[in-house]
Amino acid sequence: MSIVITGATGHLGRHVVDQLLERVPAEQVTAVVRDAAKAADLAARGVRIAVADYDAPDTFDGVFAAGDKVLLISGNEIGGDRVGQHRVVIEAAKAAGVALLAYTSAPGRLKAALADDHRATEEVLLASGLPYVLLRNGWYHENYTERLDPVLAHSAVVAAAGEGRVSSASRADYAAAAVAVLTGEGHENRTYELGGDEAWSLAEYAAELSRQTGTRIGYHEVSDEVLTGILTDAGLPAAIATVLAGVDTSIARGELVVDSGDLSRLTGRPTSRLADAITAALRN
Repeated sequence: MSIVITGATGHLGRHVVDQLLERVPAEQVTAVVRDAAKAADLAARGVRIAVADYDAPDTFDGVFAAGDKVLLISGNEIGGDRVGQHRVVIEAAKAAGVALLAYTSAPGRLKAALADDHRATEEVLLASGLPYVLLRNGWYHENYTERLDPVLAHSAVVAAAGEGRVSSASRADYAAAAVAVLTGEGHENRTYELGGDEAWSLAEYAAELSRQTGTRIGYHEVSDEVLTGILTDAGLPAAIATVLAGVDTSIARGELVVDSGDLSRLTGRPTSRLADAITAALRN
């Protein structure tokens, strides 16, 4: 029996594997990657490496075995055939007879186009008959702390989120929830709505940046059309810019507030604070 992580060298996947290795022997962990070279450090730690590609179904032959627990980390190609990619993994897992497949989805109340692929994947997973867990991850701190350069350069947070609030948490927090599910019992056919313990607004985010940098950083609210234009002018494809602006519209509507408490209950500790994530980002 193995615990299998797809997308294991991605941002979230690496957190999951690192935390798994604190809980189980390395030989019980399989990292599914597209490029073995990027997983050389994991192989050196004793993790089994399986090379497979969501876009090449035959590469998943033999990756899974009966009794495995699988974490399907959603693909990150917005605008691509993510549902088809996810279906490849689900069908391979079903054929192998895995014991559990957990999927990193999106909050149930999120209506933005970004959630469409997640909802469709959930339907595929439920229809498969596999024992499942839906890990409906909320927004990540890193969505904001990894894009500080333009904010600091212009002393402005520009968004179309209004006064909406975000229940974000760190990738490490969401990884800890996945590890709890993969190494625990009694999670079959459960849905977890995951988000940080403290919700915050973009104005509060700007204020925290101001406090920590000593520079006045304001929150400038714009329409979703204007934000789409700003993002395309910055080089993003129009389709992706529209999707991201749509997330801000959802924030304004309160769709990224997650108050279930599921994340802290699964991990057994409070979620990390945005202020601490900002501190770490500024230090780096």
